[in-house]
Amino acid sequence: MRIRELSVPDSYELTPLVHRDDRGTFHEFYRFETLEDTIGHALDLRQGNLSTSARGVVRGVHFAQLPPSQAKFVHAPHGALIDFVVDLRIGSPTFGTWDSVVLDDVERRAVYLAEGLGHVLVALTEGAIASYLTSAVFDRDREKAVNPLDPDLALEIPLRSEDLILSPKDEAASSLAEAVESGILPTWDDCRAYYARLSSGAR
Repeated sequence: MRIRELSVPDSYELTPLVHRDDRGTFHEFYRFETLEDTIGHALDLRQGNLSTSARGVVRGVHFAQLPPSQAKFVHAPHGALIDFVVDLRIGSPTFGTWDSVVLDDVERRAVYLAEGLGHVLVALTEGAIASYLTSAVFDRDREKAVNPLDPDLALEIPLRSEDLILSPKDEAASSLAEAVESGILPTWDDCRAYYARLSSGAR
């Protein structure tokens, strides 16, 4: 498995070796020790989610407040999606910027993003499936969102704006500037301290 750090620190693209023959394919989509060696601590998996989306569905920008927030390991068992990782950590050298990876059922790439980072999925095909492994269970009170169509984020979504489908919650989500003003975003220093505690074996 090849691992490449994205331009947003503490997020990674993982590309597996896919074995193909006349029967089909086989690959390892997750190896705990490979990821642990990269991020400096074990990913303590607490929940697994699966979403199916029509073409054009946009999910995000979602994040959970620290602590414990949610680290995520995401891949696409079926179809194709574009996965955006957004740096929402105030004080980060890349605050407000993003990187993206196409997740599909051909190359079988996955994305890991650390706690405190924002996450957006856009379905590029009909019936696209996303699988999420997370480090914490869902907590409605700590789950927050930023509007993915905020022009200050300027996500480069490769679909026409009229083809995009957002939930009412995501449509009503605050802009990045409003999220800063409201104090709901994590800070770079708090996130780095939390990552250090995870690496030391604490939570």
